[in-house]
Amino acid sequence: MDLSLIIALLLVLGAYLLGSVSSAIIVCRAMGLPDPRTQGSNNPGATNVLRIGGAKAKPAAAITLAGDMLKGVLPMLIAHVLGVAPLTLALVGIAAFAGHLLPVFFGFRGGKGVATALGVQLGLYWPIGAATAAVWLFAAKVLKISSVSALLSMALAPVFVWLLWPNPALIGMQLVITGLLFLRHRSNIKKLLRGEEDRIGGGAAEATVVQGQGPRAEG
Repeated sequence: MDLSLIIALLLVLGAYLLGSVSSAIIVCRAMGLPDPRTQGSNNPGATNVLRIGGAKAKPAAAITLAGDMLKGVLPMLIAHVLGVAPLTLALVGIAAFAGHLLPVFFGFRGGKGVATALGVQLGLYWPIGAATAAVWLFAAKVLKISSVSALLSMALAPVFVWLLWPNPALIGMQLVITGLLFLRHRSNIKKLLRGEEDRIGGGAAEATVVQGQGPRAEG
C-alpha cells in the first residue's frame, strides 16, 4: 500500500477517535456535575454544561469549549505538518467533526458540533475560523440566541472557505459539516419557528422572530 495512503487513513482514523472523546461528559464527571446527556437540553456541549453546571458552570463550560475546539484543531494541524493534500485535509476535518457527533466511546451519543467545527476551521486556516467566530459573536451579541448564532455562522462558513482557500475539496468539507450541523440542530430550528428557543442568559425567544420582526433583547 502506498505510504501516503497509509498516512491519510491513519490521520482520518485518528481524527475520528479524537473527536469521539466527549469533553462535556469527561469534564462533568471530573467536576462532579450531572451527565449532560440527561440534564438540561441533553446535549453534551459547552452551552448545556453552562446551563447545568451550577456554581461550577463557567469553568466547566470553558474547559468543555476548549476541549471540543482542540478536537478539531489538533488533527488539522498534524495533517498540515505532514503536508497532506487538500482532499486528505478535508477528510480529516469531516472525521473529527463526525467523531464529536457520533463518539464511539460514548455510545454514539454526541453533541451538535459547533465548537469542533470551529476548531476544524481554525486548524485548516485560522482566518477562516476567525471570520466564523466573529459572525457567531456578533450574532450572539445582537440576537441573544445561541442556536441562531451557530447556524448563521456555519451557514456563512463555506463562503469564507471559498473566499480564503478556494479548493473544491475544502469547500466540500465545509458544506458537509454545515449540512450535518443543521441536521443536528433540527430541534432548535423547530423551537425557533415556535418562538420557544432559549436565549443566552435564559428565557425563550419571542414568536415574532418567525414573523420577520427579529427577537427582542431582554431587559
